[in-house]
Amino acid sequence: MAESHKKLAKILNVEEQVLLDLDKKMSEISGKTGVMEEIVEENDKLVDRTLDRLGLSRKSTREEIFTAMSARLKEFEMALYEYLDRPKLDELSEKCGKLCEVALRLKNPGKGFFVKKEKAIEMLEKFPPGNLLEHFKIDNVKELIDKKGFSSVFSSLRFAQDTEWMHRFFDEAYNDLTPDDFEERDVEIKVLEKEWLDVAERFLKKKYHNLSHLKELGIVFIVPIEVDDPGEYIRLFVLLLHYLNEVPYYSGLFRKIAKEPFGSTQGKPNFTENLKSLLRGDVISIEDALKLKEGDGINWAIIQRYLTKDNKDDPRLFVPHVNPEAEHWYKAGRDLSKIVDFDERVNDEFIRDAYELDFVGDFFSKNGDSEELKSFDLVDAIMTLVSHGEIKYLYHQQEALWNKIFIGYMGRDKMNELVEDNILKGFLKL
Repeated sequence: MAESHKKLAKILNVEEQVLLDLDKKMSEISGKTGVMEEIVEENDKLVDRTLDRLGLSRKSTREEIFTAMSARLKEFEMALYEYLDRPKLDELSEKCGKLCEVALRLKNPGKGFFVKKEKAIEMLEKFPPGNLLEHFKIDNVKELIDKKGFSSVFSSLRFAQDTEWMHRFFDEAYNDLTPDDFEERDVEIKVLEKEWLDVAERFLKKKYHNLSHLKELGIVFIVPIEVDDPGEYIRLFVLLLHYLNEVPYYSGLFRKIAKEPFGSTQGKPNFTENLKSLLRGDVISIEDALKLKEGDGINWAIIQRYLTKDNKDDPRLFVPHVNPEAEHWYKAGRDLSKIVDFDERVNDEFIRDAYELDFVGDFFSKNGDSEELKSFDLVDAIMTLVSHGEIKYLYHQQEALWNKIFIGYMGRDKMNELVEDNILKGFLKL
């Protein structure tokens, strides 16, 4: 029994005792035993299956696995590019075409609960975006919106305005929002016009990802930056599916706090306070996270960001926690898997089953030397490919494994329900 805990602890980089204690308490609460053993068994089977499909074995090195997985991803990426009619991003602003059509066929986000456009314009008029107005030689926000379009203008704020302006706009303009300022409307995928590349080039001091989103406005936007490095195109498409899952997820939370606000200021429900917390992606403090092991029952932290990107030694990474971001990626991979039935060119068994590998990882030698963790997670594989192998991504797999452990005891639906109910509190108690 201890061998399973030991292996999972090694993958998660936590003390074995953490998982032994967790297993004992979760077994008592759920009535399920042997969960850790089942996860390790499933992990090993999926590693063996993947290696077999790649023509490799347990004796293969970490670099050989990376090379083989990258080759499969590049092969699928080219097939996907052909299937989507070889789209050129700088030609899709008027009609997104097959890129958006297929993405929406794989994941239809439905209608969401978003800030009304007239309210958003009113907010922007109080805090005019100086950089944009100066760049386009336009005097006021209304003229800017009329000439350049609502979605393009609001999407561009992320890269056209400086951090100080963005913080002020968020901190002050959002303070007056109420549920009445929201409405039901469709999620929009917007490919920005080519002219916005000049804006990005002028104001950005570092490379900007070509895909992002505005949760409160229901916009997923694509900056038509040239996509030419291996892995960048499949990253774009999978990230698009990710946002088509994440935007409606947060929209559901907006509806929830509008109808039954949780969290309060001086005993009164505060919609704006809760909204801003969700948009910031607030996470429980380190001090409070470390206190969760105290008291009766068991507490799981809810971490809605990838803390590893800022600090791989963040103490919150080593306490039992669930991560809704990892769940969005799981669903994006599951959505992508359906594409294999759309056309023979994209009928790839590796892609079909890749979402099952989100929590899967194991240790392999590095060029015959010491062993290191190798993630089999699809997103980690894509991100590593984009970095040309210079960065070995692991955190998507590790966060998915924490989710997998919780799901093993309580089920996926229960995890999602509890996270939604407790996300503002920052932890859930069983």
